Amino acid sequence: MKTLKTIFLPIVLSALWISISEFVRNEILLKSFWLEHYQSLGLVFPSEPVNGAIWGVWSLALATSIYIISRRFSLWPAIFITWFMAFVLMWLVIGNMDVLPLGLLWVALPLSILEVTVAAIIIRALADGQPVAI
Repeated sequence: MKTLKTIFLPIVLSALWISISEFVRNEILLKSFWLEHYQSLGLVFPSEPVNGAIWGVWSLALATSIYIISRRFSLWPAIFITWFMAFVLMWLVIGNMDVLPLGLLWVALPLSILEVTVAAIIIRALADGQPVAI
């Protein structure tokens, strides 16, 4: 029987990691890319507290998705499927809307893979109660 410790704790800790990763990547490392690109479009980059809250919800949804997918697939397929669904599809949509500064993908791509990989390892280790073989 699944318990609070094997379902919710892995998801919450994974969501916390995702939130920290997103914050560091987008608010510290890549903020200038976002600001310059939005300014070139005549837009203001959305950075109100409500935007941060929505990213928190997104992080929780991504962690939940990783949990569900990792129950059906081994580690690497779960990482790829989740990363593709979360990031590639998001980049296609915001690229289509012309609000994605393409230059940041050189940094965002490997960091997003790392983000999903660590989140999946957290989930696997805590949900399965054993070390994860990479």
